[in-house]
Amino acid sequence: MGLLIRILISAVAVFVASRLIPGIIVNNFGTAIIVAIVLGLLNAFLKPILVFLTIPITIMTLGLFYFVINILMVYLAAYLVDGFDVTGVIAAILFSIVVTVVTWIIDAIT
Repeated sequence: MGLLIRILISAVAVFVASRLIPGIIVNNFGTAIIVAIVLGLLNAFLKPILVFLTIPITIMTLGLFYFVINILMVYLAAYLVDGFDVTGVIAAILFSIVVTVVTWIIDAIT
């Protein structure tokens, strides 16, 4: 039950971010749920591998390369999910930040 609630919270965050940020397009709430699931899977399985492999460059850039990894996750999710489009790097960065903050706030409330 907890997993289902987290997916719905993430879907709400994705949907809110798509309405706030120009350049992020989510067709409907069903697509937002799929995007939340795909982002969750990418962040659970692929992101730790990328973070580990890029430790030297992340240290050299004082952690700024972590934003590049987040952008890659958003673009990969956009590639995998029909009905979810990202146009621009700035939109991807803002989307990543908004989804993280909204999810964190909703998690803190519930």
